[in-house]
Amino acid sequence: MLRFFRFCSLHHHLRCKPLPNLQESYQEHKVISKLSTAASTYTHTMESTQNQDHTSVSYQNVVVMRHADRLDNFDPCWASTAARPWDPPLFEAGRLRAFQTGRSLRDTLGYPIHRVFVSPFLRCVQTASEVVSALSTVDAAEVKVSVEYGLCEMMNKMAFRNGVAPNDGNWGFNITQLEAMFPTGTLSSNAERVDKELPQWEESFEETRDRYERIFKELADKYPAENMLFVTHGEGIKVAVSSFRKDAKVYKVGYCGYVQLRRPILKKDQSFVTGEFDVLTDSDQTGVSYNITKPSNQ
Repeated sequence: MLRFFRFCSLHHHLRCKPLPNLQESYQEHKVISKLSTAASTYTHTMESTQNQDHTSVSYQNVVVMRHADRLDNFDPCWASTAARPWDPPLFEAGRLRAFQTGRSLRDTLGYPIHRVFVSPFLRCVQTASEVVSALSTVDAAEVKVSVEYGLCEMMNKMAFRNGVAPNDGNWGFNITQLEAMFPTGTLSSNAERVDKELPQWEESFEETRDRYERIFKELADKYPAENMLFVTHGEGIKVAVSSFRKDAKVYKVGYCGYVQLRRPILKKDQSFVTGEFDVLTDSDQTGVSYNITKPSNQ
């Protein structure tokens, strides 16, 4: 039976889960100590250091981004004549913003993006298409894109203005058509969706937050050796911060605002040991603003 452990890089303590062939030995403790120490001095790539016992330490990076400028925020009359008023496209300036953000990511991240996962809403797909085009100007084959239902908008009346949600519950997403919008050669042919369908309508605020946190972790765990970009919605960005920095409260997420997450990964033979994600992005650094709450006893 394989056994897995999760390590908290912030507090340097061990939380147990099932994992393979790790024995309570001096060599194991050396590896664990090395992971904890390296977590505080991480590099900016997925490059790993190899130990004599075939154990390597690397880092997984995840960027979580909001979509670009949606058309209905600039053309109030658009929804009244649209066939799908719940699914606005990008405003033209939003396409430019998305491409420029992708170019900025390519030039400043310091590591490659290997996989992009996208909400099925049109504004997110169009955002991802522009971002991936900018990322792919170096090597398109290195970026693979997939639609993921679990990254979709909060599915309740708080998120859909003026009663535009479909009355029959049919959101009408044509995944084949959406996938055709991605740059040539970037569609992932082997990525299986974590969530097989959309969330139920009228999911609660708490259910939405739980969904985002779960999908971030499950997608990252599915590809622990790859850096990722998630293109989602404003509430998803808030969860990306507050889930991994408990003292933070997000109060503003701009179009194409994003945060960077990173965690240590230890690979031993064919198994992976994953650390906790840290939020690397400061408030107001990349279009996301948050406050740090002080403990009540201070």
